[in-house]
Amino acid sequence: MDNRLLDVAGPPALILMWSSAFIAGIIGVGAAPPMLVLFARFGIAGLLLIAYALLARALWPRGKVLAHTLVAGFLMQMVQFGAFYTAMHEHVTAAVISLVQGLSPVVLAVFAGGLGESVSLRQWLGFGVGGLGVGLAVVDQSSFSLSGLLLCGVGLFGLSFGTIYQKRFTPAIDPRAGTALHVAVSAPFAGAIALAGGDFHIADPDRFAGSMVWMVLVNSMGAFLLLNTMLQRWDTTRVGRFFFAIPAVTAVMAWLIIGQPLRPLTIAGLGVGLVGMVLASRRAATAEPVTAAAQQLEAAPERAAAPHGIAPRQPVRA
Repeated sequence: MDNRLLDVAGPPALILMWSSAFIAGIIGVGAAPPMLVLFARFGIAGLLLIAYALLARALWPRGKVLAHTLVAGFLMQMVQFGAFYTAMHEHVTAAVISLVQGLSPVVLAVFAGGLGESVSLRQWLGFGVGGLGVGLAVVDQSSFSLSGLLLCGVGLFGLSFGTIYQKRFTPAIDPRAGTALHVAVSAPFAGAIALAGGDFHIADPDRFAGSMVWMVLVNSMGAFLLLNTMLQRWDTTRVGRFFFAIPAVTAVMAWLIIGQPLRPLTIAGLGVGLVGMVLASRRAATAEPVTAAAQQLEAAPERAAAPHGIAPRQPVRA
């Protein structure tokens, strides 16, 4: 993807696709058991992504890089969505799940120093304001179970630490191969849990099929191919701040599509979260240090050049 196109169209596309995943998940889990939904999603998307990566002649990781890729995929896919879909099954709303996930930028910012990235005081203020907005909106929810909220925390852990792990250990992997491996490695785990549960009943085949088409093509393929491309080219805090917008978009989608109400304090919290995202997106005028990974990429142009069709990763600038 062209860098200018990614800068302009990438963020809104990621936000819309990611937000829609919560709605599709609610619909899917309402039609079939959560792990059966995940197994179908991961299995179908994994096969399609592998085929796409092979046709595109993507560069596949080997050795330690392959192992790190599988670990990152397990965290970002199986841990995150296994927890979130189970929370949906316990009737936690899409808005609450997305709001808890909205804390991801704060988690990423806390650990950004370990990736050689710097976070300005203005960005920290933005993360704090965004986190406050998430808290306000979560408090306003009238009903959710403690176990469901804990599951949301597990999902947040999977997304945040999976992102950090990927950025730390596989910064230059081809996003096409990486996304295929992330999804494919998670399918057996979801299948094993579904088999252990013994519940394969699909209550509404039409809703299940419709949600599956959307989750596979838009969420598992489109959203994660875009996310992994962004993580390869941009620093984690730049990517992470877009997640502050997802709760607001998800809440509006949930209101329009599945009839979930928007309460006054929820709206206020979503507004505060958006202010935090704007603050976190503003950068200081001074340049940040180039990360060690970027220096290695620049030192070996032939070996470190990005895969076919992907621009080389540029030094991180403030």
